[in-house]
Amino acid sequence: MKLYIVRHGETDWNKSRRIQGQVDIPLNAFGRHLAIETGKGLADIPFEVCISSPLGRAVETAELILGGREVPILTDRRIIEMAFGVWEGGCCSEEGWNLPQKFRDFFHAPERYRAPEGGEDFYMVRERLLDFLEEIYHKDGWQDKNILITTHGAALCGMLNIIKKAPVSEYWGKGVHKNCAVTEVEVTDGIPVILSENYVYYKDEVKEW
Repeated sequence: MKLYIVRHGETDWNKSRRIQGQVDIPLNAFGRHLAIETGKGLADIPFEVCISSPLGRAVETAELILGGREVPILTDRRIIEMAFGVWEGGCCSEEGWNLPQKFRDFFHAPERYRAPEGGEDFYMVRERLLDFLEEIYHKDGWQDKNILITTHGAALCGMLNIIKKAPVSEYWGKGVHKNCAVTEVEVTDGIPVILSENYVYYKDEVKEW
């Protein structure tokens, strides 16, 4: 089994560094372009199925990558973005920062991060992601298939944190992936191995988080 895990394309909130969480912000024109270019890069991969976060920006990314191919797109709330509750919509750029100072633990000390009202901490997110991955690894009939997964920045880092068996303190690994970056994971007998991480198929310049 090979998993192709993709962060969704750019949104206007990504561009302005606003915390999206589970707010259903759509792709912008550049985000759609990135997804289309990524689809060209993955055109030769015969996907059996796609699993997407239910948020529109992830579903549309999947649709654009698949480009009309007859591949079913299933949605799964376990790979939705981390919930930030009352902090969703806040700006986390240094120039426009309007979040509580304790939110800085989100980036610099994830093991100490405490979720606000209506939000999740990293341990909660990891729990649902682990449940998702374990189900996929052992899915009957999928063991020799290629599976496209479209998700979000924090959720994707959580999957890789689990795959690497790293502590929550190392949740971010190499950092938040670029929009529409692809990570390829091979799973054999339930054991995942990362083949490539944060690979982009487009030539456009995308700022690092």
